[in-house]
Parts: sequence; structure tokens; C-alpha cells
Amino acid sequence: MFRFDVIKSDGMARKGRLYTPRGIIETPVFMPVGTQGTVKAMIHKLLEEIGTQIILGNTYHLYLRPGVEVIQQAGGLHSFIGWKKPILTDSGGFQVFSLSRDRVKDGKSKVKITQEGVYFRDHLAGDYHFFTPERVVQIQEIFGSDIIMPLDECVEYPTTYAYAKEALDRTIEWLDRSIITKRREDQVLFGIVQGAFFEDLRKESALRTVERDLFGYAIGGLSVGEPREVMIEMAQLVCEYLPWEKPRYLMGVGMPEDILMAIGVGIDMFDCVAPTRMARTGTLFTSQGKINIRSEKYKKDFSPPDPECDCYTCKNFSRAYLRHLFNADEISAYILNTIHNLYFYHRLTEGAKKAIEEGRFEKYKRQWLERLSVAVG
Repeated sequence: MFRFDVIKSDGMARKGRLYTPRGIIETPVFMPVGTQGTVKAMIHKLLEEIGTQIILGNTYHLYLRPGVEVIQQAGGLHSFIGWKKPILTDSGGFQVFSLSRDRVKDGKSKVKITQEGVYFRDHLAGDYHFFTPERVVQIQEIFGSDIIMPLDECVEYPTTYAYAKEALDRTIEWLDRSIITKRREDQVLFGIVQGAFFEDLRKESALRTVERDLFGYAIGGLSVGEPREVMIEMAQLVCEYLPWEKPRYLMGVGMPEDILMAIGVGIDMFDCVAPTRMARTGTLFTSQGKINIRSEKYKKDFSPPDPECDCYTCKNFSRAYLRHLFNADEISAYILNTIHNLYFYHRLTEGAKKAIEEGRFEKYKRQWLERLSVAVG
């Protein structure tokens, strides 16, 4: 039911094809984040028109709202949200650690990590919950998402070697328990490589994770505040120890620059809130660099947001109009900005696939990195 083929490579950059029961995913692929079962400021029809192949859901948030029972009674996550293409759900581990640690009361963290699992207070009502590796897999099996992720421990940047090693060992133990728990054959489980920013720990984590012979492998614990060069260096290091024939997923990355550089070291799959979140703050990605559509300079600029883009927004509306909508707090501003940013990401990865096919990915990457370095206007 699932298969991954590397169709073409150019250096370490790969063009692949991931077969799932709900459709074929051409890689490299960017997966829009649909935290609550929807990509913010979008509807599924618009996502499909843009070319979206797969979306990402969040176990932590869906567990809290609307709840597992509601999704189960709806017939699973695909049925509940009306999305027929593939869905990847993450374990919620990152949200457990990040959201709960952000809300510390009386100097006490709202997260307690044990070998059994994680006790945490949710960020909505403050109620206590307990996630175990087994429970996280069971929740995702109820959701029926196509690709599921095990509970892992994502450490902060910077961290100590001792804690990074402890989190690595715990992540491997939790992965083993996840593998034992998994029952559904119409889902695949990825392993997650941790190890913080220590080369020997990243290598150890990659090798131990690969020993489990899973369908695919994710790289976690990056894009948590470290310099871009360090992030790419760690991703490249891990890829050296991952099987060539398996898909590779860099979690929570990225900005367009990050994606291009990561494709160059062998990554196939990406997700990030950047294109949708930045759209809602008025930042648009264009072939001329990022622009801040709120700027006074666009008040009488009747050119399209990106003259090289053929998305719905750019074909029909001007920078002046988008600025007006945004400054007038119109909901359509968020929608039109998001359409453009997601289409930009789709066009970027489509161009990367074509460049890999034609053996010119490095040139393609350099050209785009030069363009993307333009300061926000």
C-alpha cells in the first residue's frame, strides 16, 4: 500500500515518489500545516487548486479540540475534515514541551517527563493529561492519518550533552514501544532522529533509529533557535546515515532558504507554519524577495504582488489592493496572502524537482538564495 521510489538525483538532492492509499506524493514536498484540521485562512478546494498533495495535522491540538471521541465518531480525521488526500499527523510531543513550558506558574514547569511518558497541562484549560508512546499511536490510529509519528523528546537549544543523550535514549525507547503498539497496516510510522547539536549523538540516534527498519525517517529537534548553518549541517550529517531508498522528513522546517538548502543535502519532506503565519502578518514571499504588504510604499502600487507568479492572487489583485484589505482588517487579506504564499512554496518545490531532473539543482538553489536574500520592503 505504501512505497517510496527515488526517481532521479542530482548530487544529494532527490526527486522521489511516495505512494500512499490516498494518492501519490511527488517529492520534494512542502506540507501545509493544518494544526486544527484546517490550514488557517484556507479551504480544501483552494489548497487543491494550489497543488497541495498532503497536509499535516497535530495530535496534541486535535486531542484537546474537538477530542478523540468526536473524530472517531465522524469516521476518522479524513472524514471529519473532508480531506481526501494524504494526511501526516505528528505526535504532539513538540507542542507538549513548547506550549506547556511557555506557561510556567510559580516557577514550576507544567511538564513532567518520565520513562513512561509525559505529564502536561494543556494550554487551554490548564487540565492535566498524560501522553505515553502507546497512547499517542492509538490516538493517531483512531484518526486514521496516513503517516504517523511516534512520541519523542525534543530538547531546547542550547542544551547539555548529558540531557541530549538522556532524551535520545528515551526517544528510542518510546519508538520501540510505538512499534509494538501499532496495529493498522494502512498507516506507516516514521522514526524520529534526535541528538540535539552534538554530532556523535546525531549519528548514534540515526543508526539506532535505522536499525528499526521503518518506512521513513524524520529529523527532529532542529529549527529551535540555532543558526541556519548549524541546522543544515546537522541535517546533512543525519542524512549520511539514513537509507537512500527511504523518505526523509525535516520536521518544522522551513523558510524557503531552509528548504532549498535542505533539499541539497537529501531531504524530501517539509512542514512549517511560516507561509501561513507570515501571510497573516502581511509578509509575502516573492521572486524579488520578501515584501511587507502593510508598507506605505505600496499604497499606490498597482502592480501584482509578484510579477512572476501566476497564482489567483497575483493574477487578479494589486499590491495596493492587498495593502488596503490588510490595513482595513478584512478577512480576505489573510486568504489572498495565504493563497500566494502557499503557491510560492509549491512553485519553489516544483522548480526544485524540475531542476533535479535536469541536473541543475545547485544552480537553481543559488539563484533562488540570491533572490530570497533581498530585505523585506
